Amino acid sequence: MDFPASTSLKALLARHVPTDEKERDDLERMRQYAATLEQPFSRSQATAHFTGSAVVVDPEGGRVVMLHHGKLKRWLQPGGHADAADGGEMEATALREAREETGCRVHVHPAAPRPLDVDIHTIPARRDELEHHHLDVRFLLVAENPEALMHDPAESTGVQWLSWDEALARADEAPMRRMLEKARRVAAAAR
Repeated sequence: MDFPASTSLKALLARHVPTDEKERDDLERMRQYAATLEQPFSRSQATAHFTGSAVVVDPEGGRVVMLHHGKLKRWLQPGGHADAADGGEMEATALREAREETGCRVHVHPAAPRPLDVDIHTIPARRDELEHHHLDVRFLLVAENPEALMHDPAESTGVQWLSWDEALARADEAPMRRMLEKARRVAAAAR
């Protein structure tokens, strides 16, 4: 059965151009999941579900937000699970999550590809959840009011504006570095 949300998701993934072998492999797997998962945005899908995240930059494009994830104990970009209110639009998920996790008003960077990046990563088993995969669709967003930066204690233990070099130094995985490098190039070209 083809749901309207999965049709939109399929179109989003169809136009994405990967930049390395890992992203190419992940994109192909994500296209397969988009075609086969009954509810691609639902956490009830035990093996994998789609999530949305964002690289959030200040209006000048010189700084980027990273938050220290409360459960994973890692520095990450804002992001999370899709809500019904997002209507199956991954861009809406990324925008909502970025607003909730940074306290800033955000919009999609006008020069950025949509999506900016895609990545599949494993979420370890916890008390009430088995190990599963997040099929993360990533966007480049601009904070309209960077001075409003604050963190949600339910989600993170802190949030900071960092230079690109500082953010890359905290990026502990190659896909995160790839995403940040893509974002930095777009932000620099737009200055």
